[in-house]
Amino acid sequence: MSDEQTTAAAPRSLAEALRARDDGSLAALLRARPDLLGPVPNDMTQLATRAGTRASVIRALERLDRYTQQVAQALAVAPDPTTYETLETLLPGEDSAAALPRAVATLRGQALIWGADDDQLRLVRTARELLAPTPQHPSPTGLGPTVAEVTSGMSPGRVQEIVAAAGLPSTHDPVSAVAALTALFTDPTRMSALLDEAPTESIDVLNRLVWGPPYGQVTAQPAAHLRWLLDRGLLVPTNPGTVVLPRETALHLRGGRAHRVLEPLAPPLREKAAHRPQVVDAAAAAEAYTAVSTVEELLKDWDEGGPAVLRAGGLSVRDLKRTAVALDTTEQTAAFWVELAYAAGLLAPDGEADERYAATPAYDEWVLLPPAERWERLAAAWLPATRTAGLVGGRDSKDRTLSALGPHLDRSAAPEVRGRVLALLLDELPEGASPEPDSVTERLTWERPSPAALDLRTRLAQWTLAEAELLGVTGRGALSAHGRALLRAADDEHAAPHPLTPAEAALTAARAAKLLAPLLPEPLDHVLLQADLTAVAPGPLERPLADALSVIADVESKGGATVYRFTPGSVRRALDAGRTASDLQTFLTQHSRTPVPQPLAYLIDDVARRHGHLRIGAASAYVRCDDDAVLGEILADRRSVPLRLRRLAPTVLAAQADPGTLLEGLRSMGFAPAAETPEGDVLIARAHAHRTPPRTAPDPVPDGPPLPDDTLIEAALRAIRAGDAASTAPRKQAPAHPGNGELPRTGSAETLATMQAAVLTGEALWIGYVNAEGAASQRVIAPVRVEGGFVTAYDHTADEVRTYPLHRVTGVAELSEQ
Repeated sequence: MSDEQTTAAAPRSLAEALRARDDGSLAALLRARPDLLGPVPNDMTQLATRAGTRASVIRALERLDRYTQQVAQALAVAPDPTTYETLETLLPGEDSAAALPRAVATLRGQALIWGADDDQLRLVRTARELLAPTPQHPSPTGLGPTVAEVTSGMSPGRVQEIVAAAGLPSTHDPVSAVAALTALFTDPTRMSALLDEAPTESIDVLNRLVWGPPYGQVTAQPAAHLRWLLDRGLLVPTNPGTVVLPRETALHLRGGRAHRVLEPLAPPLREKAAHRPQVVDAAAAAEAYTAVSTVEELLKDWDEGGPAVLRAGGLSVRDLKRTAVALDTTEQTAAFWVELAYAAGLLAPDGEADERYAATPAYDEWVLLPPAERWERLAAAWLPATRTAGLVGGRDSKDRTLSALGPHLDRSAAPEVRGRVLALLLDELPEGASPEPDSVTERLTWERPSPAALDLRTRLAQWTLAEAELLGVTGRGALSAHGRALLRAADDEHAAPHPLTPAEAALTAARAAKLLAPLLPEPLDHVLLQADLTAVAPGPLERPLADALSVIADVESKGGATVYRFTPGSVRRALDAGRTASDLQTFLTQHSRTPVPQPLAYLIDDVARRHGHLRIGAASAYVRCDDDAVLGEILADRRSVPLRLRRLAPTVLAAQADPGTLLEGLRSMGFAPAAETPEGDVLIARAHAHRTPPRTAPDPVPDGPPLPDDTLIEAALRAIRAGDAASTAPRKQAPAHPGNGELPRTGSAETLATMQAAVLTGEALWIGYVNAEGAASQRVIAPVRVEGGFVTAYDHTADEVRTYPLHRVTGVAELSEQ
């Protein structure tokens, strides 16, 4: 093919370049930049226009890795168009040469550059404007404007003076003078000869500006070495007292490099420690079981109603501290567990007038599941969650404290960073190896170096590593076998990375739970009673046993084994719940691998003997006892004064305190009273679980428009192609020839006659159409029937048969045979 034919075939605009792409390439573009689909463009011209809008280009540039951004920055300071060879000169080095094709392909694939192959690379105008150097926003390359740009407002006489001082012959016009000056500055040999004549102080000035920023300050009477540079155009005034180093001069001094430091290679993850995979899986499984137990403990603690909801939403600082103490952890970790339970739909506000947090009905179903399936629910909620517990305790943009379960905790980048961190652990490290945390953040910074999101992404990566360990996705810092199963199957390497949707997260979590289940310990049906009034559970207990034991005894310590302690208060709690001394003795005998110690048996019998000896009811409150001496002892005790007791009968005392206060007061005095019902029976105290109405888990906040699926992309491409065919198809006639996307215009009689003729010949027509909402469009149709003021036709734009009112057709034109 000749050079003329190649030039003629070269696209003249981004729209033409997009029109020449195949469907696979366009589909990849729409996946990488889903904002281009909102709404679906009518044709390629509209798609190209949308791809060049400022907001869309900024979003696309921010999602490029550091080296691809450096390539775009180099294109912004290169001639337009430029060649691949010029780009290689601006970005030298073996590693850069190896990485450059991939970067150029990425920019081309995302419609940020276009042109004929690699000899006419053009950066889209908006990207060039965004990356071009200005005094207010210097170029990331540190380069200033070109000689032509900085001399554009200069007087012709001054331009000629610079040309003469640089040793060039004078010209007849400023355009040719600037061209001669540019040729001098871009000629390495002549430029080196010119700089060899410069004073040493002048070279020092240039060296200070060469890597940017290229702007400097001078006085009204510059020194001789500065005057030498100004006379020859090596420094050019821009404003009074301000000078700039022209781009051509800086590139010569840099040796043609656009950047001082190139980063073509992604920084690798550094290995911190290595463990056997079996050790990692066992540690992760232990953490996973602890995670499930912690969430269960949290919600059990809030079973009768949790903390109050703040007026602005969320937990108060005091309530978060209390929760941290109850879970025996830090406030930051407690915030993570609270937010995880909320994300999993197990916790929500109850919606009542005095609004409090409580477990949802879903918790009652969740708590009955096997441990692996409970973990699955938590992992499926964690992966796509945008609520970020790490922000709790910080400040928002209005300097308000961010509270757990409160508003303003959503960060749409969280799922993408979370998934990327896990993918890096899988792809970059050998099995069983844990990473250096700094190397993870360095890698993420290279992959998405946008300053606006840099600090947040760094913190999200750190929080992800900590949360993955808490949840048991990692063990000892290394990705576990079930953690690897949480990742989506490998995507196409050219597809844009995207976070898991809730549905995808549920599938991967189910796959991971199957691998986790064999690693979790089997629940035990026994404990070991000890003589010091404690019981040791050497592992997780079966639920009925754990529930019953939590009533009889208090948890003293947790870990690999849980230690329960029996106290008079805990035994009395069991008696208040309706258990008898013999019930407790039988229960402990059945579930202990060791005999019931004598001190524990004595404790149960002693508390039971005194339990219910005193009876309290509502008078406002009263105390009755068959032993009047006991009542006399109570009246004589000074500690009973606040209860304001008086004797009504030998066996009855009346009090002005309520029954609850009276119970606590007598218990603090060393007695063991029992409450009774109005019928005189012992009142059995059982906790009443408080539940919210049915609630759904909070939806993640997407980062920009949702990723389009294959069906949407296929339909969008068909609509764009059809619309493009309608707007670009050659026409035989168009009485009022439209231009710039205008609709065809014909009279009603001519429109009807052309439609009827097309029915007979089977030809396709180009029409303009205005729908009921007033929206105008162009369509290519093949009329099938014309009657009753309507035309029924196969619409090539919509790829279906449709009926159109003739009065809404603005005009019609026949298509050429080309």
